[in-house]
Amino acid sequence: MTNKVALVTGAAAGIGRAICHRLSRDGIAIGVLDISGDGAQRVADEVTAAGGKAVGLTADVSNRAEVSAALDTLRQAFGPVTIAVNNAGMTGFVPFMELTEELWDRMLAVNLRSAFTVTQLVLPDMLAASWGRIVNISSSSAQSGAVNMAHYSASKGGMIALTRTLAQEFGEHGITANTIPPRFVHNTEMSLASFERPEMKAKFQAMIDAGPIRRHGEPEDIAGAAAWLVSEEAGYVTGQVIGVNGGRYI
Repeated sequence: MTNKVALVTGAAAGIGRAICHRLSRDGIAIGVLDISGDGAQRVADEVTAAGGKAVGLTADVSNRAEVSAALDTLRQAFGPVTIAVNNAGMTGFVPFMELTEELWDRMLAVNLRSAFTVTQLVLPDMLAASWGRIVNISSSSAQSGAVNMAHYSASKGGMIALTRTLAQEFGEHGITANTIPPRFVHNTEMSLASFERPEMKAKFQAMIDAGPIRRHGEPEDIAGAAAWLVSEEAGYVTGQVIGVNGGRYI
């Protein structure tokens, strides 16, 4: 994998940061993209200090021009981009009847349209190489639904449908597309926003205990699955929903 280049979005912390470090250990050069330029550069510096290759990139993933410019910088640094990990996202909690069009549109722009934009911009590199890996980080909320999260659940459900469509459309070109829907990932911005709410704190342990593996996930759990999906070993795996969730949805 030492000649591969990956773009990881939402990479300044949590799952994205863990994926950057994990892919780097396999020799992949990393484009660390985040709306926080300081955060992206910090992770890029961590990867470099550990012996890897990385460049920090700043972009709002809902802005096509900014993403395109960031990809140009990544290509100049390391070459064509044939791995895309669409991890950037936002969360929100609003009762359905109070949900506005503005909140709906912003959620889908950040969580779903960004995956479309990034993938469309990197696909020419993948097609030219006759090789590519697309990993979309969706959510267990897309599988179960979630109260007061209609816009979030819908955006993540769209990622699953997009993943399956990409798998069918580009499989003949040596390009795979898979999605990981995490659940209960510890110490990320989204998990803190979700489970630090008073109404959720009391339920959190019971929700964990409802699954076969009775612990919360770690960012490294998701990163390990992502590393396998982008590897040569997973070349016959596409269109799949890889549930890294402690068996919660058996």
